This record gives sequence, structure tokens and C-alpha cells, in this order.
Amino acid sequence: MSSDKGYLPIDGLADFNKLSAKLILGEDSHAVEENRAVTIQCLSGTGSLRVGAEFLAKHHPQSVIYVPNPTWGNHPSIFTLAGLSVEYFRYYDPQTRGLDFEGMLEDLGAAPSGAIVVLQACAHNPTGIDPTLEQWEHIRQIVRSKGLLPFFDNAYQGFASGSLDSDAQSVRMFVADGGECLIAQSFAKNMGLYGERIGALTIVCTSQDVARKVQSQVLLVIRPMYLTPPIHGASVVATILKNSEMYKDWTIELKGMADRIISMRHQLYEAIQARDTPGDWSHIIKQIGMFSFTGLNEKQVRWMAKEYHIYMTYDGRISIASLSSKTVPQLADAIHAAVTRIA
Repeated sequence: MSSDKGYLPIDGLADFNKLSAKLILGEDSHAVEENRAVTIQCLSGTGSLRVGAEFLAKHHPQSVIYVPNPTWGNHPSIFTLAGLSVEYFRYYDPQTRGLDFEGMLEDLGAAPSGAIVVLQACAHNPTGIDPTLEQWEHIRQIVRSKGLLPFFDNAYQGFASGSLDSDAQSVRMFVADGGECLIAQSFAKNMGLYGERIGALTIVCTSQDVARKVQSQVLLVIRPMYLTPPIHGASVVATILKNSEMYKDWTIELKGMADRIISMRHQLYEAIQARDTPGDWSHIIKQIGMFSFTGLNEKQVRWMAKEYHIYMTYDGRISIASLSSKTVPQLADAIHAAVTRIA
């Protein structure tokens, strides 16, 4: 790992960019082989989204951007401040506590041609609900047929299933059809580099010539924004990704974290079932990633905070990743009491 503390180029560390692109697009990606993919180091996922959004606001003919309802709380602010107009498409169905797939397709089908669509690659934040591969294919078809521009937020690659390749399938499906897309990557979660602010923006273009032009314009967005990205985190990521032993160790540890989260889901589900809690709680094990929409309402959440000192957001979202075998029974007790006492 480099000990150099000098400025990086505006687009960041070259090795980091090359390896980040391969991580999300795949080793055999035609977009990479044909030099149609531009990857630029940015300030984690948030910075990647903001740089991409400002680039689109300046150069994309359509200024409306569609985000899931609900979505990560920072998305609307990032895109609005970049100069885009935020609209929503249906995503979460509170009745089934699952994906409102028909509503999603209907809303995307009604979006104006050229509109930008934000899609979370895996482990949807905040719901924990991802489309199946079959559903992703339907989404891809409607996005392409309507001439929409997909902008993927890839914050949890490897943290959902435990497999870096499996968690990248939705992105690679879109890249494989030869169309354009943007991908914001973060290494905060899957490498634990929260404070290093390390991420990447990849823009997949239709040709190498377009890619060169896109890169020059993205650099003009970055220069007056923060000029150059931090070197340390990029060096850490590049060192791990290009060293086979370190890479193997990382993937083992990453799968261990993902498996632990999945285990916590099953423990919580089983604990709720063991208490004969009213209702169907299978959505907890059907959802994936760090978060879960429990289906609890605001009154129940407030009551749990007062009576059990257990806290979650008022929409009933909990962090599965923060649970342990010790806290799961306490949470299950609180959920049972809240559901049976508070409507």
C-alpha cells in the first residue's frame, strides 16, 4: 500500500478504478474489454451519486429522476441539490410487506422517455426487499423499451447474499444488453471503510468515443467540487483487490458477515413464532441485507420505546445487522407485546 500523501489525479487512483469496475461489472465484461466503461473514484457512495447526478443535470436531456418509494433518506436531497426533479415509483407493498412489482412496472411504464431511474443493486435500503432475477429481467425490459436511464446505487455488494457476483447480477444484466447505465459504488460496508469515504462512479456508454467524452465532462464536474479524492482508502481497496490471498480472506470474512445477518433474521423469525405472535412474519426471512421493514406501525414503535426501551424508526425499520443472540429474545418479546396490545 502506498505511503504517498500527494494529490491523486482528479479521477482518482488508476488501479482502484480498474479493479472497482471489474468487481461490479465482472472479469469478462464486454463494456470493460471495449473501453466503454468510465470509472472515476469518488467520495464513497454518496459522493458517487452526487457527481453522477450533477453530470446528468448538466448533460442529460431529461431532468426528472425516479426513486423507489420508499428509498434511502439521502437520495431525494442528493438529486434535488444536484438540479434534478425527484419523482417516485411504487416499490413497497405494506399489505404483503413485499415488493409492489405490478405497481413498480406500471409507474416505470408511465415515466417519460429519457427519465432517470434509481435502482438499488441489492439489499434495498430501507425495506430489505429485492426483486427476483426474473423480476429484474422484466424491469430491464421496461426500462430499455421506454428509453429510461438506469442509475444503480450499489452500496451493499457482497453484504446481501455473501457472494460478490450474485449481488452484482442485476447490474450486469443491464450492462450485458449494451445500453447505457450509471453505477455508484461504496466500499463503506463491504470493506468496513466508512471513514475513508471510498467509492466509485462507473458510467457504461455505447462506445469508446462516447466514454472519452463522458469522462472529460465528469472531471469538469469534480474539479470545482472537491478537486481530488482521498488516497488512503483507495490504496487499501486496490491492495486487497489485486492480491489473491488478501482477496480470498476478504471474501471469506464478507460471507461470514452476510451469513451472520441471515442467521439473525432466522433467529428473530423463530423467536417471534415461538411466542405465537399474531400475523405472518415470514417477510423477515424473505427480506435481505442489513435492514428489515417489520410492518410495525408508529404507535407500536413508540410504545416499544417507552415500555421496553427498544428503538427503531417510526416506519418500523430495524437494523438486522445490529442484532445478536442476546438481543433477539428481547426484541421478540417487545414485538409480541406491541402487536397484541397496540393496534
